[in-house]
Amino acid sequence: MEDSNDLILVDDAPAETDAQPQATWRILVVDDDTEVHVATDFALRGVQIFGRRLSLVHARSAHEAAEMLAHDRDFSVILLDVVMETQNAGLAMVGHIRETLAMSQVRIILRTGQPGYAPELTVFNDYDINDYHTKAELTRARLITAISAAIRSYHQIDTVAENKRELEIILRAATELIDIRDLEEFSAVTLRYAGDLLNQAADGVVCARPGLDNEHNGDAPLIVIGATGRFDHLLFRPLSVLETPFAPEIARTVAEGAHRNNLESITLCLNNGNHQGALHLQLRRPPSDTERQCLEVFAAHVAACLGSVRLFEQLNFIAFHDALTRLRNRNRFILDLNEVSSRNAENVVALLDLEHFADLNDGLGHEIGNHLLVAVAQRLEQELGETCLLARIGADVFGIIGPETLVNPSRMFEMFAAPFQVLDHKIPVTVALGLCRMLEDSPSGITLLKRANIALNRAKHDLTAHHAYFMQEMEDNTRWRLEIIHRLREDFSAQRLSVWFQPQIDLASGRLVAIEALLRWPRHDSEGFFQPPAVFVPLAEYSGLIVDIGHWVLEQACAAFTALRDLQCAPKRVSVNVSMAQFRQHDLAHTITEAMRQHLIAPGELELEITESIAMDEPKIVVGTLLAIKATGARIAIDDFGTGFSSLAHLRQLPIDTLKIDKSFIAEIADGRGGMFAETITALGAKLGVSTVAEGVETPEQAGFLRALGCTTGQGYLYAAPMPLAALREWIAARR
Repeated sequence: MEDSNDLILVDDAPAETDAQPQATWRILVVDDDTEVHVATDFALRGVQIFGRRLSLVHARSAHEAAEMLAHDRDFSVILLDVVMETQNAGLAMVGHIRETLAMSQVRIILRTGQPGYAPELTVFNDYDINDYHTKAELTRARLITAISAAIRSYHQIDTVAENKRELEIILRAATELIDIRDLEEFSAVTLRYAGDLLNQAADGVVCARPGLDNEHNGDAPLIVIGATGRFDHLLFRPLSVLETPFAPEIARTVAEGAHRNNLESITLCLNNGNHQGALHLQLRRPPSDTERQCLEVFAAHVAACLGSVRLFEQLNFIAFHDALTRLRNRNRFILDLNEVSSRNAENVVALLDLEHFADLNDGLGHEIGNHLLVAVAQRLEQELGETCLLARIGADVFGIIGPETLVNPSRMFEMFAAPFQVLDHKIPVTVALGLCRMLEDSPSGITLLKRANIALNRAKHDLTAHHAYFMQEMEDNTRWRLEIIHRLREDFSAQRLSVWFQPQIDLASGRLVAIEALLRWPRHDSEGFFQPPAVFVPLAEYSGLIVDIGHWVLEQACAAFTALRDLQCAPKRVSVNVSMAQFRQHDLAHTITEAMRQHLIAPGELELEITESIAMDEPKIVVGTLLAIKATGARIAIDDFGTGFSSLAHLRQLPIDTLKIDKSFIAEIADGRGGMFAETITALGAKLGVSTVAEGVETPEQAGFLRALGCTTGQGYLYAAPMPLAALREWIAARR
């Protein structure tokens, strides 16, 4: 290879000047002539084209070149001999490169020492051959010129292909990112596509502010929400505590809202106006200008998609979290129960109710109540947050899912032993706890929540243990209760309930003085009762149906009393029981007034009976309501007196007319013994200036004893059992 011409190369590289001095153009020389390899190596030694040196790799046959290309295809130009093992080995090699290996970008320069074996024109077109020369005519200058042209062509084709590849990556990334709703997954995908753009595995992090409220987002700390490579241990840690060189760089990028880059890293600002973050990548090689530009375009897409993820995250948070405590809400808790139950995990679900929370709200105000709920949530998170799932299920009910070693009565009560500091108040809190173990049956989340709620209701009625574990018989009993309530509602709507009456007798004269209206639920298909009052009345109160039933009983009692007026020995008044639910109705006094007006009931002819527990509950409210009732002209009696816990000072304030001695105290009177409680209550009635009615009088001995004590009225089976209105008329007529 002669060097008769000096060639001066003008380094007019393509517009991109992104080639680095360390990079090279790799050229594969394929020839079966050793001298050609030596000459080519000598001719190209020290040559730089477009700022890069040439790096030659040698293959002595087409077969050797094929084996080499099977593992290494990073070549810009292939100098290929036409005649080697066979007359057309080089041409066959061209077909293998283009078709089998699909190497479309590499440039091929054919060389031959036998001009007669030049390829046909169709071969040039079909296989995209860059140039063809005989070895004799290929001087050093011409060789360098041919390689320069080939490299320029390769560079242009490679740039177009790379730009296309990068554009496809950006579009593919944007399509995938826009559908992601999980922030951690979003960050992982972002880092993966950033590495693809750089053609290297990405070591990097994605940081963002965690605040969901845009108004306060700028004040929130930057958190690592995605990490890969050697930084994966930094995931979910605040940027401010990281002892890494890039932490200040990320902080400055977010603060200034501008990208930053150097030879070892690039930090891209992710700012869409509402949410701020950054993508930081450690580089194994400096990026080209094109790569930097693509990364910046990519960052703009990521920032836009990040806004969608954060918006979805905010909506998702609102849908599945409690706005006050930031804990999960009931909907999320049920989904968590479904997930945990499906894994057959040996966990416990617990419902925790703050006792007397309504009293605290009324006494200290709702602001203090809200602060207390937040304090309870914070203590639960502090004690259980790393292991258990926590939720606020209702107003003052919290849900917990976790191992029984943590979620058990002893641990829960210990957590609430210390009072809560709420603003200027130290508030002690007692709780009721309903627990349900997750066993092998893997019920649904809603079933588990229902079972825990059944246990909680049982615990709230347990005045000693304050906790209960769910047992199957509880659910069976609840199902039975719901069936009874459903049937009661149906029969009440169908007017199948009835009001019976029991006489009250003056103990001194034996005359009928009053009747008490009593609710009954007769069977409509046979004799007897569907359920006794002791069963269905509490269920009616529990369901709220008692308000409508109570109003109906009042109307029926007043109508019956009016219907008995024509009898010679008609009763002087009628008594009607009032439940707690009725008593809490703000229009109770108005309802009583209307009933008395409609049925022409005179003052003193209607008596309302309330239980001792109602009379002693919330004294100020009770006194006000009783005074309103008293103003209607109705009398007031306290039923079952002596079974509760009365305050004598409070009792003196109540505008009552009658004390009814509970039948359990009357039953003690036998064989001349007992009667201490009956005697005490009778004496108390005399001191208060009210009459006394003894319930459950069954023997003449009891009647005589009570009469001797000064008790005014008796009621019980000694005189008559409760009976329908028609039977009562006959009973009154017979007494005449």
